[in-house]
Amino acid sequence: MLKRTIGLTAAGAALVVAAVAGCGSNAQPIQVNLAASEVLAQAAQKTAEVSSYTVDAVVNVTHPQEGSGKVQGRMLYQSKPQLAVDLTLDTVDMGGRSLPGGVRAVLQGDTVYVKVEALKDLMGATKPWIKVPLSEMGDSSQVNDYLSKIQQFDLGTVTKLVTASQDVKSAGNESVNGTDTTHYSGTFPVDAAVQLLPADQQEQARTNLAELKDVKFDIWVASDGLPRKLALNGSKEGATLDATLLFKGFNEPVTIETPPADQVGELPKSTTN
Repeated sequence: MLKRTIGLTAAGAALVVAAVAGCGSNAQPIQVNLAASEVLAQAAQKTAEVSSYTVDAVVNVTHPQEGSGKVQGRMLYQSKPQLAVDLTLDTVDMGGRSLPGGVRAVLQGDTVYVKVEALKDLMGATKPWIKVPLSEMGDSSQVNDYLSKIQQFDLGTVTKLVTASQDVKSAGNESVNGTDTTHYSGTFPVDAAVQLLPADQQEQARTNLAELKDVKFDIWVASDGLPRKLALNGSKEGATLDATLLFKGFNEPVTIETPPADQVGELPKSTTN
């Protein structure tokens, strides 16, 4: 679960790096009479083909020792012509602590630009944005911790997790933001779901989800086989997770620009990872 130390750098930098879906092609309509489990399998395959999307997310967590927390925001993602992400977090709270003004972060290639007022004050930065090459973040255990946690809510990752369900069933047809979808509901065991992820993601995913057991999910899939909404809910021994993600703009052109050069400062040399 998210740690009480959610404040400051790691929240923004790790969230923005977390979008690591595949490269894309246009999705074709799926067959209409597939079993629910087959629909999820096709959705997982098609999300790996997506080259751009937008997600609005609300994640609420509670922990018996660390209290309750909330992260709310939106993210634009593209994989071509180069990896780029634009993240805005309006709310970042945990255990009664928050980031005033939220977080803005932009990833272009191998560089993250982070704008956090609390970070600026802490480090004595003179400009609103701080430039952080990913190579300087690689040894930071805290950044990697947040990165891997939020990666569980990436489009490709979360869709892959739900394919572990053995009890998924159709819950009817519903409209999501004007798009007709079929609603599917079920649960997935964490241990089995983690086994479906790439080998290099499994250990960290297992650690992140260790405080949950079976996770209940609801997913709304459109006729093109892509999810438009996903809700996750899990709990174990007083720890809870409640997340809702809304996806749109699949494979549509997006504009992600780095901040003006005169608004960007370097990470102070005296600052460790």
